[in-house]
Amino acid sequence: MPERPLCIMVVEHDPAAAEAICELLRRAWETVPRVVVMQTLSEALRQLHALPLDVLLLELHLPDGAGLGHLPLIKNAAPRVPILVLGSVDDETIALEAVHAGAQEYLVRDQLDVRWLRRSIRYAIERHAAEMALLDAEARYREVFDHLTEGIFRTTPEGRYLMANRALACIYGYSSPEELMRSITDIGSTLYVQPGRREEFMRLMEQHDVITNFESPVYRRDGRIIWISENCRAVRDASGKLLYYEGTVRDITEQRAAEERLRNSEALYHSLVETLPQNIFRKDIHGRFTFANQQFCRTLGLPLEAILGKSDFDFYPPELASKYQRDDARVMATGQTLHTVEEHRLPDGRRLYVQVVKTPLRGAHNEIIGLQGIFWDITEQRLAEQRIRRANEELARSQAELKRKNTQMAEELRMAREIQMCLLPQHDPVIPPESAPAASAFAFTQRYHPTGEVGGDFYHLAALSETEASVFLCDVAGHGVRSALITAVIRALLEELKPLARDPGSLLTRLNRELISILRHADASILTTACCIVANAANGTLLYANAGHPRPLHVRRAMGQVTQLPRPSDHAQPALGLIESITYQNAQVELQPSDLVMLYTDGLYEVHNQAEELYCTARLEAAVRNRMQQPTPSLFDALLEEVRAFAGGDGFEDDVCLLGLDFLRRLT
Repeated sequence: MPERPLCIMVVEHDPAAAEAICELLRRAWETVPRVVVMQTLSEALRQLHALPLDVLLLELHLPDGAGLGHLPLIKNAAPRVPILVLGSVDDETIALEAVHAGAQEYLVRDQLDVRWLRRSIRYAIERHAAEMALLDAEARYREVFDHLTEGIFRTTPEGRYLMANRALACIYGYSSPEELMRSITDIGSTLYVQPGRREEFMRLMEQHDVITNFESPVYRRDGRIIWISENCRAVRDASGKLLYYEGTVRDITEQRAAEERLRNSEALYHSLVETLPQNIFRKDIHGRFTFANQQFCRTLGLPLEAILGKSDFDFYPPELASKYQRDDARVMATGQTLHTVEEHRLPDGRRLYVQVVKTPLRGAHNEIIGLQGIFWDITEQRLAEQRIRRANEELARSQAELKRKNTQMAEELRMAREIQMCLLPQHDPVIPPESAPAASAFAFTQRYHPTGEVGGDFYHLAALSETEASVFLCDVAGHGVRSALITAVIRALLEELKPLARDPGSLLTRLNRELISILRHADASILTTACCIVANAANGTLLYANAGHPRPLHVRRAMGQVTQLPRPSDHAQPALGLIESITYQNAQVELQPSDLVMLYTDGLYEVHNQAEELYCTARLEAAVRNRMQQPTPSLFDALLEEVRAFAGGDGFEDDVCLLGLDFLRRLT
């Protein structure tokens, strides 16, 4: 069955450029798309609702447009149409701005070819469809928004609230954001304690468009005064007109109180350093002493006034003074704290060990203006080395235990792989069941290659009746333990849903609901694609349903044809676990003896070579067509080898599963 031709709008004011793009589009698909060309933005906006568009190709510079500024207009007019922006400059900044403005991708017009344009459009449509399917996440976002601990607001320049979250209402003492917005209609006169504070806020915003840590005292609803800190930005339209302010609010009442307590404690700090037994000093960037505590003065045997303004060379031997200044220079150059132990030999032959810590001093603008040092005698601590050695021995034992646990985990993963392999079919179905395997109406071929210890691909084969057999294949996103657990859940659900096995669409519909219910209880969301077929050897029919999975290939050996199985509905149906209300449809095709139906997971073809080229489905179909007369096991082995060779022998990046159903004879 042919696919529905795409409907594509090209907005391009240059007729020659528009014709070139149209020619690429006509060559990109076997089913020629319907292409509508608009030369102006206003003309395109008028036609957006009148056409069943699949994608829109938009020239960046239109005579009546505003560059990337007109993207929001189109997104607002047709939010469900993916947009690809066409530009003339290969500029990563412009590409990022285009995506941020709402485009799916930015394409350089002179670099386009048929393959790249087709791939870009297909990926844009698929990504945009996924975004639309996730719109229900908005409610969850609102829940998170309302439970943030930081207040969030949006206000008009006149001082009214357009938006507030629960945290902001709580900070200001209101029961809800709605009550806050009803009660405060003039922020300047109602909220701020200091007259003119709102005007100062607006003046700074007009100058900079952004303001950080704007601290002010404000009134709560109960009249109590608290301190807040605001971070805000001005939001403007394309012409630069101010639309509103939006930002965040933190209650810093306790922080301000702490700062006040800190200021009050400075005197206590100075008295403390004077009484500590450690030697404490400060130097400026030239190495001159600017402070010393009484202990340091006693160590040098000099009064403070005889130390200030002097350097190490005034008190220590030249060699030692030079070492001290080298250490000081390193601290001030790197901005990093220096921890060192200095060793000195006393006149009586004993060794003295001194612990030294030097840290940079920073000014009001975070620039380094000197350093602070502290040193003390740690000779006695050297006697504790034995205790340290014992601690190291204990650490070694802990590391050995950690290694043992890692080994145990690896063994458990190996066992998990064995269990997962046991969940896969151990014997192929025989149709009719009482026949010898060689006389079966169907033959089955499997190739399963997980990339890790456990995988996320799973398949199931079953005989449903004297004439019918079913094949089920699914791909859980990822290829680790979590994905493997989901495959085990699906295996159990398939056993429970056996009565629905003869109707693939009903089976996938029920499996989707059960899976969503299980994942909801686990507070998880995991993408799972699946397809299911039921083949009847009596009448040669194949019933088929698909949940976001790569469409199986129908290999008609007698006719020399390889095609994809038709879509069960006009649009691709989503993966399992996303939309609870979805009902999956069936498609039916006719089978002839010698036909092969080939199912596979996307790990088979989503492989890149060293040139970053993709082994796409078109390559896969061509490879199958070239080998269609081979026995299915040989065909599958050759396909796997070809993909490995394409990837440069690096193997597969994702789990790979290949299933084949050969229709050998019709039952009468």
